[in-house]
Amino acid sequence: MAITASTPPRGPVTANLNFSHPPPPGVVAFNYTDTPPPGEPQRNITPDTHPVTITDIRGHESSYTLDQDAFAVLQHLPPSKEELPGTGSGFTDDTSITTNYYPEVEALLLNNIPKSNRVFIFDHTIRRADPNAYRKAVTSVHIDQTPYSAAKRVVRHMGSDADELLKGRYRIVNVWRTLNKNPVESMPLAFGSSASLAHGDIIPVEHRTPTGYIGQTAAIAYNPEQRWYYLSGMTGDERLLLECFDSEALKEGSNVAGGRVPHTAFEDPRTRADAEGRESIEVRALVFGP
Repeated sequence: MAITASTPPRGPVTANLNFSHPPPPGVVAFNYTDTPPPGEPQRNITPDTHPVTITDIRGHESSYTLDQDAFAVLQHLPPSKEELPGTGSGFTDDTSITTNYYPEVEALLLNNIPKSNRVFIFDHTIRRADPNAYRKAVTSVHIDQTPYSAAKRVVRHMGSDADELLKGRYRIVNVWRTLNKNPVESMPLAFGSSASLAHGDIIPVEHRTPTGYIGQTAAIAYNPEQRWYYLSGMTGDERLLLECFDSEALKEGSNVAGGRVPHTAFEDPRTRADAEGRESIEVRALVFGP
């Protein structure tokens, strides 16, 4: 079936989002990143799907900030060196991405997060629409980091500077962009306002790796008080900042909403059958200061 470009769906939409049931009291939620040990399941949390009204922030992008909502939109950015003919791989080679795109992301974060003074990019993920792709769009509501894993990231990546950096403000911010030539129509990204997320909605999940390293993400339980958003028809000159952790929010009396933005891809029921599959890259960074 031929893929044709069209105007993507706009405006509010009601769609199913896949939340999670927590494990029984006293049981640690887990997910094995590889084959689990004999007799253990891959994961011990189960999906809990609910229809949710998702607000389109197109036209109101500047109304949302990292401190208030834990997400923000940047627009009208120049093409990346990584996608210019003869200079990069077109986001197909990890080494080229690290060489060309990482410095742009670092500069973007330093220029757009007030008083930030140091950035360390620790990984990236490319998601393709091809059924055989290594990584595809994630369709379960989650947060990439928890306070436990954020501090662990600082220690893991920042070496002898870690102790001093942990005394100041540190964040984990994902920089998300589409790789499609046309505006995103299929599998857009939904993100919830951190201010609307209750502490009890968050389910820490151990990610158990073959090396023995245990990271932690969070699954999210459904709560009708949560407020959900998306940016219709995202284009390659836009970036979505998703703040997964902000140490400032842990301080007593802080006016920062939490830095813990839940997000998920979702199936928009208005999407055409022949719509171009969504492809994207997300870059994850530690951001320090002030």
